[in-house]
Amino acid sequence: MELTAWFSLATICLLGAMTPGPSLAIVLKHTVAGGRLNGLVASIAHGAGIALYAILTVIGMAVIIKETPWLFNIIKYSGAVFLLWLAYKAFTSKSSLGELKHQTATVSLKQSAWEGFMIAFLNPKIAMFFIALFSQFIDANASLQQKVIMVSTVGGIDTVWYCLIALALSKSKVLEKLRNNVHIIEKITGVVLLGITARVLM
Repeated sequence: MELTAWFSLATICLLGAMTPGPSLAIVLKHTVAGGRLNGLVASIAHGAGIALYAILTVIGMAVIIKETPWLFNIIKYSGAVFLLWLAYKAFTSKSSLGELKHQTATVSLKQSAWEGFMIAFLNPKIAMFFIALFSQFIDANASLQQKVIMVSTVGGIDTVWYCLIALALSKSKVLEKLRNNVHIIEKITGVVLLGITARVLM
């Protein structure tokens, strides 16, 4: 893979990761509720979901999805259901500052990993990215080394970006302010997720 092509791929991946969406909302949620470690676990799991998509695309899954619209619809509607479930949890959450102060984490690391991974894997926007953009960088004659570099680039950039977000949010002063307004953050997260769900379905 030529350096210019790799740089183009890396730039597209970085811009994609930086675009606010459900992934950012999930990392924020788990960082506030569980702390730095939960935020990092959610970020790493999210990166793993992105890397899995990259692997599937490299081995030809993007072509299969493109040629079978019903398969993409399954991904799309499963993602919409998952977003609705997360929005419901955000709106019905009863967490408060007092609870957060007396608990080291209101969410388990397993839950952070699960939601971080699923918000990536069931996101139609990410599926479209791999079908429309990432697949264009794949050479039919690419070596295993080139494919590994591509997968590592996509998964690595995503993981590093969200880990940086989690680290920034988990600074003591920032985290304290977030936790003081956790009820507001939860409702905003719910509204954002509902809005994204509407976009997915429409």
